[in-house]
Amino acid sequence: MEAFANNEILLFEGFRFDQRGLFRRDEGGVFVPVAIGSRGLDLLRVLLAARGDLVSKNEVLAAVWPGIVVEDNNVTVQVSALRRILDRERLEGSCIQTVAGRGYRFVPTVLRRAAHADAGAAAVSSSGGRPRLSIVVLPFTNLSDDRDQEYFADGITDDLTTDLSRIAGSFVIAHSTASTYKGKPVDTKQVGHELGVHYLLEGSVRRVGNHFRVNAQLIDAESGAHLWAERFDRDSGNLFALQDEITGRIAVALNLELLGVEANRAADDPVALDHILRGRAALSRPPSPRNYADAISLFERALALDPGSVEAQSWLTTALGERVLDQMTDSAAADVARAEELIGHALAASPRLPQAHFARGELLRTRGRYEEAIPHYETVLALNRNWVQALYALGQCKLMAGSIEEAIPLVRQAIRLSPRDPFIAHWYFQIGRVHLVQSRTDEAIPWLEKARDANPGFPGAHAFLASAYALKGQIERAAAELAEARRLSGDGRFSSLARLANRNWGTPPIRALHETTYFAGLRIAGMPEK
Repeated sequence: MEAFANNEILLFEGFRFDQRGLFRRDEGGVFVPVAIGSRGLDLLRVLLAARGDLVSKNEVLAAVWPGIVVEDNNVTVQVSALRRILDRERLEGSCIQTVAGRGYRFVPTVLRRAAHADAGAAAVSSSGGRPRLSIVVLPFTNLSDDRDQEYFADGITDDLTTDLSRIAGSFVIAHSTASTYKGKPVDTKQVGHELGVHYLLEGSVRRVGNHFRVNAQLIDAESGAHLWAERFDRDSGNLFALQDEITGRIAVALNLELLGVEANRAADDPVALDHILRGRAALSRPPSPRNYADAISLFERALALDPGSVEAQSWLTTALGERVLDQMTDSAAADVARAEELIGHALAASPRLPQAHFARGELLRTRGRYEEAIPHYETVLALNRNWVQALYALGQCKLMAGSIEEAIPLVRQAIRLSPRDPFIAHWYFQIGRVHLVQSRTDEAIPWLEKARDANPGFPGAHAFLASAYALKGQIERAAAELAEARRLSGDGRFSSLARLANRNWGTPPIRALHETTYFAGLRIAGMPEK
């Protein structure tokens, strides 16, 4: 029997198998990870290595349980579990043929090819062959005096499993598998090895009356180190709303935490995926010319290694578009042109990829085509309700397209989900902006001040705050904020009202609102007409 080569990719009946694990082709043609335990992977590996020849039970036992004495029925259990995965869409027969009294044979035709740097499937670690962003959500413990509250702890566990699976590039063990650890003492290293994951999320739930306390901890399965912990205290009579809020908050926080940890994980041979992860980490930092330049450089390097990577194309489009939106580039036209080319290829290859739709939405916003961007952000949120940047962007599009009453609730939801987000200044700003253009200046000022304080380098916050202060008669403060906006922008956009007006301010009614509030305040603050 030949050994399975680490540099091989095996394709069969809509599946892909390589050193990273097993993947299934989805409706968009993208290979997505399949939740399968380490024993199942070892079994599949030995069957594939036989190239259609018979594999005896003894050979299976030696390969899957090396040096361990186990009962023969363990083989039967693993074969049955593997068949449930591989045979799900088969019209007849099984991928794994049983030869009575002798062993097993893998039936499908297998196409073998050499592996190249490929970011199209789940991210893979440089150690142990475990997917990079791989995690299991262990059953949360119910610490309430009322044991009937077990259902709430189970609901938290189940929802977290679903929400984490929506993180781009993640590999999340199914809840049905994770639930087998319920009520048992857990050895983090053993669980990580058994399930082939890098991280464990565990926690507890306690309820006293209508007060709930949820604790969650993220653990490195290899070292046992605690990487992140959070406690949520809430009073609520609406359990469903509470459950959604808590699971959403945890999922968003973990997305950032896992991304940061993985981007810093050492890699002996950085490939496209390592550059993508590092680029995403750079892009998740507060907006600045340096952070955008770092992210774009890393995504470009990923694309150079793997020109067909839809993920690299989508993230590079996102970075280029957001740099233009934040007015932190001297090459806006070139950035947009490059992004247009990239996202066309990405959406053609993977029309259901959420990141591609998000990138397309960002690009449309750079052109002021807000109504066209809305369906793309709505597609993203239909696939991942916790994508906070999509919530914010959709809120801005609703404002500029004329549905102003829908803007603030969307941005508030983003803030609820990620109250310490690196982009929180933009979200505060958006709420302040909506209040200002609706002539609610007293309500606008606190939000705009929070935006300025959260990111002092954000010129838009200073400019809108200058207008708001001026409208309240605070001329000196307004002039100081306007001067800071001019200093930070460095491109002269705040030099005159005529220059500022030569931008897209939304539909005619929304533009009129900006002119009668924002522009009027800047005029009082000292901005000349020309």
